[in-house]
Amino acid sequence: MWKYGFKCVIILTTNGTTNILEIEVYIMRRKLIAGNWKMNMTPSQAVKLVNELKPHVDNKDVDVLFCVPAIDIIPVINEVKDTDIEVGAENVFYEEKGAYTGELSPEMLVDAGVKYVIIGHSERRQYFNEDDDIINKKLKKVVEHDLIPILCCGETLEQREDGVTLDFIRKQINNAFKNIPSEKAINCVIAYEPIWAIGTGKVATTEQAQEVCCAIRGFIKDIYGSLVADQIRILYGGSVSAANASALFVQPDIDGGLVGGASLKPEFAQIVNYLKEE
Repeated sequence: MWKYGFKCVIILTTNGTTNILEIEVYIMRRKLIAGNWKMNMTPSQAVKLVNELKPHVDNKDVDVLFCVPAIDIIPVINEVKDTDIEVGAENVFYEEKGAYTGELSPEMLVDAGVKYVIIGHSERRQYFNEDDDIINKKLKKVVEHDLIPILCCGETLEQREDGVTLDFIRKQINNAFKNIPSEKAINCVIAYEPIWAIGTGKVATTEQAQEVCCAIRGFIKDIYGSLVADQIRILYGGSVSAANASALFVQPDIDGGLVGGASLKPEFAQIVNYLKEE
């Protein structure tokens, strides 16, 4: 967990005497380790995997989350009922209901017991043409229903080599949070996932990951101020493994990980328990 603080000024007036007290308030950002199963696991396979992982990932020190395919949501929720493990969805639509064949509304997810939902993953942007406008619509609708969005952002290898990584991600963040009130934004999660590292085995160095996550916190500060920026959780995603989790998660602006392939293996338990693996 990473500690951040802010100063609070208290003015007390007693019998005509004014005293000014300045105190520092510290709050901890709790780590979040989220597995993104993508298009993997039938319902029966999902139940088997959860039962294999459950005894090893029910960690009181971090928040643990399985983001699963829509068909797996109900069986996985049933399997984790007596644990602190949360269940998230991998997608959502920005309308309440209607003739949108194949889509899921926020109300459906809430009613099923879902707490988190991934928005703006690069695979959704690439394969399903989800642009910044669609992602902003999804984000607005999700926070209306008090779901916690995990907003994904990240650059291509070409953009990194051209030196425009931070400019590109600033644009993604600004567009996604357009007209999102601060009281909703503060509960959001952002996942930095360099596209060139997703499923490739390539991982951003700890310095690269920390640099971008720190910049993202700065972009949020520009929009909402320090209080929101200091509280919002920022994850790293992109070939996260047991071998690199600890080095990544101890960085001051990295509050956990969005884990892809490794979340489908026993290795996920090592990632969740990264502090104990040191």
